[in-house]
Amino acid sequence: MTARIGWGELPEPVRHGVEALLGEPVVEARSQSGGFSPGSADRVRLASGRRAFVKAVSADVNATSAALHRREAAIASTLPDGLPVPGFLGAYDDGTWVALAFTDVDGRQPEEPWVEAELVQVLDTLDAMRRISLTGSVALPGCGDALRGAFLGWEKLARRPMVGLDPWATGNLDRLAGLARQGVSAVAGQSLVHGDLRTDNILLTGPDGRSPNGSSPGAGGAVLVDWPWAALGAPWVDALSVLINVKSLDPGSDPEVQLREHRVFSGVPAPDVDGVLAGFAGYFLDMSRRPDSPGIPTLRAFQRKQGDALIGWLKLRLPPRRTG
Repeated sequence: MTARIGWGELPEPVRHGVEALLGEPVVEARSQSGGFSPGSADRVRLASGRRAFVKAVSADVNATSAALHRREAAIASTLPDGLPVPGFLGAYDDGTWVALAFTDVDGRQPEEPWVEAELVQVLDTLDAMRRISLTGSVALPGCGDALRGAFLGWEKLARRPMVGLDPWATGNLDRLAGLARQGVSAVAGQSLVHGDLRTDNILLTGPDGRSPNGSSPGAGGAVLVDWPWAALGAPWVDALSVLINVKSLDPGSDPEVQLREHRVFSGVPAPDVDGVLAGFAGYFLDMSRRPDSPGIPTLRAFQRKQGDALIGWLKLRLPPRRTG
């Protein structure tokens, strides 16, 4: 993950701008770890005792991160009620620095590697999201359109071979590229898709906590944060992303148990899962050989780790090709 700057390191005009949109001064800030943004991420306490979460980034450090903050502001301001997301309080944007403010969530990130009870807690939340209407929400791209270019990773790896690529993958480039193309079709749908779910974008709330909309999460729920990649797609895409994260953090884990048993995956054809796994594997491996993104020196190693873990998973899922 990326080393963060803290609230106190933000330029004074940025801090004053955030305090203006919050309506009162910040008297305490606690920096939060996790994620890949080179900006700040702080849980803050205001003069009245009210709490909020603030994150800010400079386009001078990473222009893509600033653009993602702007995209998230547009999405967060129009997400429908009832979703397990923090409330959006507003944005500060001076053309260089972009800061977003949300209601504070009294929760914690899942353990790494994942533990079964927390995994089920998150999958249950994702399953419940399928029943929330998106009528009147922000216009979002289709998941297939959003991933079409990303899922060309195997074709790029075929044109420009990658040093150190698993021999099994090298011998199955055409097969994996074909599966990835199927994966683009498999993700189509009309459900809200977060698009980037892993431990640092999830907060678990306990049985005595409250969700952002004021309803009790009961035995424990999950709140999903960081929404710049939101799209419309199949209702199981985010759940599979969580299982990818499970496998990446613990290559010896067995996500197949949840694929077989959890209702969020009910009725999902195995070839659709294979296609999406192949698509993400090629994307992560191709991206991992690019130069470091400005201010985010750990991203490429993380992408390589995810790609390698998915190759290991696909080896187990795909039957050997017949010869002769």
